[in-house]
Amino acid sequence: MTDKPSRGGRPSGARPQPRPRPKPRKPAQQAAPAEGTPPGERIAKVLSRAGVASRRDAEKMIAEGRVSVNGAIVERAALNVLPSDKVTVDGNPLAEAEAARLWLYHKPAGLVTTTRDEQGRATIFDKLPEDMPRVMSVGRLDLNSEGLLLLTNDGGIKRKLELPSTGWLRKYRVRVNGRPSDNTLAPLREGITVEGQRYQPMQVTLDRQQGANAWLTVGLREGKNREIRRAMTDIGLTVNRLIRVSYGPFQLGQLKEGEVQEIRGKVLRDQLGMEGAKPDRPVPVRRRNPGPKAGPKTGPKPGRN
Repeated sequence: MTDKPSRGGRPSGARPQPRPRPKPRKPAQQAAPAEGTPPGERIAKVLSRAGVASRRDAEKMIAEGRVSVNGAIVERAALNVLPSDKVTVDGNPLAEAEAARLWLYHKPAGLVTTTRDEQGRATIFDKLPEDMPRVMSVGRLDLNSEGLLLLTNDGGIKRKLELPSTGWLRKYRVRVNGRPSDNTLAPLREGITVEGQRYQPMQVTLDRQQGANAWLTVGLREGKNREIRRAMTDIGLTVNRLIRVSYGPFQLGQLKEGEVQEIRGKVLRDQLGMEGAKPDRPVPVRRRNPGPKAGPKTGPKPGRN
């Protein structure tokens, strides 16, 4: 007797036939790997670490044809060099990079934080101690601002501390003309826009009223150009004194105007992870140079208050 076909068209009792295995697919052809990054470090970074200039100024020097590598003039800043390469600036061999160092400086009012000033005003670099190496400032304080300014001989430290992502709180003692209340200061705590410029919320505390003036403590993490002065003006207050008292973990403390104090190597290693920081040694406090110096020691700096 013939088996009746079951549902599906197969005779009852018949074993199911194995399905043919799908043919393996060929793997998709992968794109050839991109050309690897050339070994070494960018020439501008090498110049900055050697204390020649800030990275931005080093790029200008390259554009001016002042930098050579192995006897050939460098035509572009997008060039990596190796430790074995011979780099010269204005015909002079590049000095070996120093260990990373950081100083606290109590900037007096009346000095500008630039390499040179077109109006002939004194710069902070005119007043630094004679035995200071070539340094760059971390950010700026404007002409009439005073207090803590960080100085470094290392472009990597400078960039790291200036990045918004570092997020270190900067605190200021601010004297304003007027009688502010908590309501007056509320817009600063919430964030304020002045002439199209958005400022992030500030930490603002009213410390005391002193006659026609009030003393405030202001904390911020951005440090845009003249941020505190512009924000205060927008809410009807006039800043007549501004003193930076801290920058992240670094404090002005009892440092007097014009004095410079080096941060110990252990603090650099702990706070910044600088493995190459200079070993600890006695940290002297250097007093300001009373006379003008022969030449500036740094390049232009971003953002100030």
